[in-house]
Amino acid sequence: MAVLSVHTSPLAQPGTGDAGGMNVYVWQTAVELARRGVEVEIFTRATASSDRPIIDAAPGVRVRNIVAGPFEGLDKRDLPAQLCAFAAGVLRAEAREEPGYFDLIHSHYWLSGQVGWLARDRWGVPLVHTAHTLAAVKNRSLAAGDTPEPQARVIGEQQVSDEADRLIVNTQVEARQLTALHGVSPARIDVVHPGADLGRYSPGSRSAARAALGLDPAEQVLTFVGRIQPLKAPDLLLRAAAPLVAAHPERRIRLLVVGGPSGSGLERPDALISLARDLGIAASVTFVPPRAPDELVQVYRASDLVVVPSYSESFGLVAVEAQASGTPVLAADVGGLSVAVADGVSGRLVAGHDVGRWTAALDDLTGHPGAREALAAGAAAHAARFSWARTVDGLLASYAAAELSRPAAASSVRLMRVAGRVPSRPVAGIRA
Repeated sequence: MAVLSVHTSPLAQPGTGDAGGMNVYVWQTAVELARRGVEVEIFTRATASSDRPIIDAAPGVRVRNIVAGPFEGLDKRDLPAQLCAFAAGVLRAEAREEPGYFDLIHSHYWLSGQVGWLARDRWGVPLVHTAHTLAAVKNRSLAAGDTPEPQARVIGEQQVSDEADRLIVNTQVEARQLTALHGVSPARIDVVHPGADLGRYSPGSRSAARAALGLDPAEQVLTFVGRIQPLKAPDLLLRAAAPLVAAHPERRIRLLVVGGPSGSGLERPDALISLARDLGIAASVTFVPPRAPDELVQVYRASDLVVVPSYSESFGLVAVEAQASGTPVLAADVGGLSVAVADGVSGRLVAGHDVGRWTAALDDLTGHPGAREALAAGAAAHAARFSWARTVDGLLASYAAAELSRPAAASSVRLMRVAGRVPSRPVAGIRA
């Protein structure tokens, strides 16, 4: 099968540039699909001259880096102008193979959906699309001073929503948004929760993790993990914690910010450092570059609390990864975070983004360690509901439904192979 991820590569480090939860999703589902005998080829845009055109990244998973525009200096806002070049690269790659090489397309984000729409018509195969975020939703919940998504994206998302054979969303909340904002029939929508790598993210020794990271074992560590941009609201953590740092030095609060500037945050890459200084808490804030997964699990284990104050989240992989590592989460009650976090069981949800309300929540959890530990006890159990194996179960069901929605001339063999029932010679992109 062909997977399209135009604007960011699954091989990129999450937490910098445009790389984030979607990268993790694309990579983890591709690897799990390959384990099930489904061969996956991921098309993404080359961003460096050193990018090899084809990378066999894992057994059954191939990444194709398509040249479309300059390697560097482009962000997502520039990429619509490169969709023709990217689509040409995708179509030319398929044309070099035997007819029927790809038998299904799964596109991620609206830019990929535009290319998938074209390839679907050219190849005569189903198109399954995952938006990950919707411009209309983001624009309704912008952080102060943040830049709204352009109307061109809103229109593009409407077009892809109209054209895709199936639309996969992370939660029922997102399904209702897709219906209300883009008029998509619920019958065309499949709800499939993302997961976490439960083999990697698991509870472990807090003291050992802190020793590995050089953190004081006596401090209370409140951690933000993600891209540094207004949408993710890391500044809210600093503003809400500042009064507690000043009023309760005995609590020894340490704020750990793990990530790099992204999106509109690139306009002022040092803004969070300046804010910490202006709030008088610079000595209590530690900034750490993005970490690879094997190091990120140590960050989660070392933390007393992971804070996810985003203005918009279709799900919130950081919240699930942290809970899987045994750490409770304090999150904004927005989007899919109400599913990712079990309020009062594995963490707490805060309505809105009022600084005083967040300060009160942090005060309660830093001032009453017993309450925090009770949430930690439920964190891993809640996260165990979300695995990539379960996600891929849902994807395969959606792929089969997409096949059924195609004209009767579509091959019934193709459908059976998606379901894993025909161990014959390779057919299209799904090969045993």
